[in-house]
Amino acid sequence: MMASPIKPAKNRFGAILKQGVGAFPRRHLMTIGILCSGLLLVLAINIPPKEEKAKRQSQSLTLSLSDGQRLPASQHVTQAQESKPDLSDKPGLTEELQELLPNDAEPMAPEIIPTVEWSKERVRTGDSLSLIFQRAGLSDRDLFEFMAGNAASKTLTRIHPGHELEFHIEDKQLLGLRYRRDRLSSELFTRSGADKFDHEVEQRQPDIHHAYIETSINDSLFLAGQKANMDANLIMELASIFGWDIDFGLDIRRGDSFKVLFEERYLDGEKIGNGNILAAEFTNQNETYRAVIYEDSKGASHFFTPEGKSMRKAFLRAPVDFRRISSNFNPNRLHPIHKTARPHRGTDYAASRGTPVWSSGDGRVITSTYNKASGNYVVIQHGNNIQTKYLHLSKRSVKVGQRVKQKQVIGLVGSTGYSTGPHLHYEFLLDGVHRNPRTILDKLPKTKSIPDAEMARFTEATKPILASLDNHHQQFLLAKTGEE
Repeated sequence: MMASPIKPAKNRFGAILKQGVGAFPRRHLMTIGILCSGLLLVLAINIPPKEEKAKRQSQSLTLSLSDGQRLPASQHVTQAQESKPDLSDKPGLTEELQELLPNDAEPMAPEIIPTVEWSKERVRTGDSLSLIFQRAGLSDRDLFEFMAGNAASKTLTRIHPGHELEFHIEDKQLLGLRYRRDRLSSELFTRSGADKFDHEVEQRQPDIHHAYIETSINDSLFLAGQKANMDANLIMELASIFGWDIDFGLDIRRGDSFKVLFEERYLDGEKIGNGNILAAEFTNQNETYRAVIYEDSKGASHFFTPEGKSMRKAFLRAPVDFRRISSNFNPNRLHPIHKTARPHRGTDYAASRGTPVWSSGDGRVITSTYNKASGNYVVIQHGNNIQTKYLHLSKRSVKVGQRVKQKQVIGLVGSTGYSTGPHLHYEFLLDGVHRNPRTILDKLPKTKSIPDAEMARFTEATKPILASLDNHHQQFLLAKTGEE
C-alpha cells in the first residue's frame, strides 16, 4: 500500500482557512493573542491622548539653588521633551528638589492688579475743606461722613496753602483720601465700611548726601552765600551757629571766609532740600571758629567746638534777622532828629518793617508798652543783673510777666516813636549801666561743656565729621590750584 503524498504547507494553510478558525490549532491562537496584547500596550504607553498633547507647553521655572544661584526665569523647560528637565549642569540642585518640579503644570495667567485713579487738589489761599471737596466732585454730606469716619481726620482742619489732597472716588463715593503735607509726609484714609475710614501715616525717607561749600566774603554773609548757591535757610542756620561769637552786621570784614559741610536730601533722584549742617568753620578778622554737631546720650543735638565747649552762649550778639546796621554804639552820636549830640547807648539794626525781633537770651518780660520817644518797646530781665531793651517796634508779641526763651520772637521791626526809618534799637544793661552788647558778652559766663564722662563718646562721634570737613577743604584747594 502506497503512502499518501505530503501536501504542500501553502495548500494546508489554505485548507485550514476554508475550514474556519475553529480548525486552527489552539496553541497558535494563544500565541497570536499574546502578541496583539503586547502591541496594544506599547501603543498605549507611547501615544499620548489629545488632552495630554494640549499640555505640551514651555513652562517658565525659577529655581533657587543651594549655592545661592538662581535659574533665570527666561530659561524654559519643555515638558513634552522629557518628564524632568535636564539640570545636570546645576550641581547645587538636589535630586529631592528635582522631584518637586511639576511635569504637567498648567501655565498661570498673569495677575491683573486694578489701577486706582486719584484726583489731586492743591490747597489754595482762602480754601476750606468744603470748597476742596466741591472741586473734587463731592458734597458737604460726603465731607461730614468722612470727618465722622475717623477721629484722625481732624488733622485736615490744619491744612495750609501748598498742601495737597488726593481723592479716590468711584461711583460718586469717596473710597480713599490722602492728605500730603509735603513730599515725605502724608496720611491715608481708606473706607472700611459704610461710615468708617481706616487711617495710616505714610512717611518716606529721603536719600542723604553730603555737600560742601567754601567761599570768601566780599560784602556780606548773605550775598556771599547766595553767590555760592546756598539757600536762605542754610545761610541763616550758619549765622545762628556762630551768632553767639560773631555779629554778622558789625563784625564782618572783606576777606572773611567760611566752610560748611551739610546734608542734601534727595527723593527719587531729585533734590528736595537741605538737611542739617554737620560741621562749619568761620574766619572773622583773622580769628577762626569751628563747630560740629553732636547728639548727646539723651538724644539732644547741639553744636560744640572740637574741644567740647558749647557754641551756645547766654546771649545772642544780634537779636534780629538783620540786613544792615545803620548805627553803632556811640556815646557822642549826633541825633538824626534833634540834631544834637546825644548818647546812643545801644545798637540800631536797620531791617525791613515786620522783620522778627528775637529775645537775645532767656528771661522774663518786665515792660511791654508804648511811649512817644521809644514807640512800642519791650524790656526783658535776665537773671538778677542784666536787662535788654528793644525799641521802635511796629508790634509787640509778649506781655508783662511772660517768660521767654532765647531767640523767641518778641515783636516786629518798625518805625514807631522818634525814628527816621524801620529799625530795631537794642540796649544791653549790666547792673543798671548801659554796656556795648558787642563787647560785654565776652565777659559773661559761658554755657556748660561736654561732661568728662561723655567726652570719649563725643570725640568718637565728631572726629570723623571734622576729618571730612578738612578733607573737603583739601580737595577744594586742589581743584582751585588746577583751575589756576
